[in-house]
Amino acid sequence: MAALRDPDVISGGYEKLPGDGETLLRSGLSLRHMRMIAALDDHGRVSAAAQVMNISQPAASRMIAEMEAVLDVKLCERLPRGVTLTPYGQALARRARSILLEMREADREISELKAGKGGSVFLGAVTAPAIELAVPAIREIRRIYPRIEITMQVETSNVLARELIASRHDFIIARIPDDLNPRLFESRVIGIEKACLIVRRGHPLASGRMVGLEETAAYDWVFQSGGSPLRQAMESNFLNRNIPLPDRILNTSSLLLTLVMVAQSDAIAPVSVQVAKFIQGADGLSGAIDVVQTEFDIEVRPYSLITVKNRVLSPAAKMLHDFILREVG
Repeated sequence: MAALRDPDVISGGYEKLPGDGETLLRSGLSLRHMRMIAALDDHGRVSAAAQVMNISQPAASRMIAEMEAVLDVKLCERLPRGVTLTPYGQALARRARSILLEMREADREISELKAGKGGSVFLGAVTAPAIELAVPAIREIRRIYPRIEITMQVETSNVLARELIASRHDFIIARIPDDLNPRLFESRVIGIEKACLIVRRGHPLASGRMVGLEETAAYDWVFQSGGSPLRQAMESNFLNRNIPLPDRILNTSSLLLTLVMVAQSDAIAPVSVQVAKFIQGADGLSGAIDVVQTEFDIEVRPYSLITVKNRVLSPAAKMLHDFILREVG
């Protein structure tokens, strides 16, 4: 006589073994559930996730309960202020982002098929390659395919890499942060960034003579955040020469605020050579900013063209990605 089988692990005429990869496929989890767990991961509050989903907070709580019932695990822990995802919730959120990205890619691909060479591209870049590579490539692609919509974020590598992992960018031109697993990415080095020091026109250090690093320490400085490669390169120059680091520092990731502070005070700021050339040119700030002639060089870590491993680019994104690759040789 055949042994009795547990009906809870039988589906579709065959014995369904735990962990065989079919549980979620048959569970009734929907794209709304995927959006909810991703929103919880982004915002850390049920109320904020509900607002993103355009539903009430009680409805959001019910959705979370539904997911936990289906999976038979706790997805989040309630805190005095907000929630935090459990390891189960983090795993689901990570996969949910991939699912939502693929749906977005399907939508974009269908739209592109209907409109010809249209569609949209989301990319991020650190400042130097944004000016030197991304902007010229975007200008050329838009000339050939005017229907392509391109969204570009200029930020630090730390921010951009996390936005890329979260599926908010197709690819980035940046550096892989030290605290992220490089195996998550496909990357190709495409350039080395050189930097210089800028000051206002008429600044005591803008006399045209060669300036030593020790002369700069007495002035105010405008730096990017502590983990940025440009700041690390600049601080290494001080440390390698046994010169004390500047005491008076404004930290900001905003290039606009950096330029305002430099133009309206005696502050010094390190920026990429490409940025300095642009703001000195006739189509930039023309005359308000000078480059300090220094006895030392400032070289920043190379930057790369980076995608997430095994993530397929949409036709429009691949077109821009490959165009940039061709431009750098």
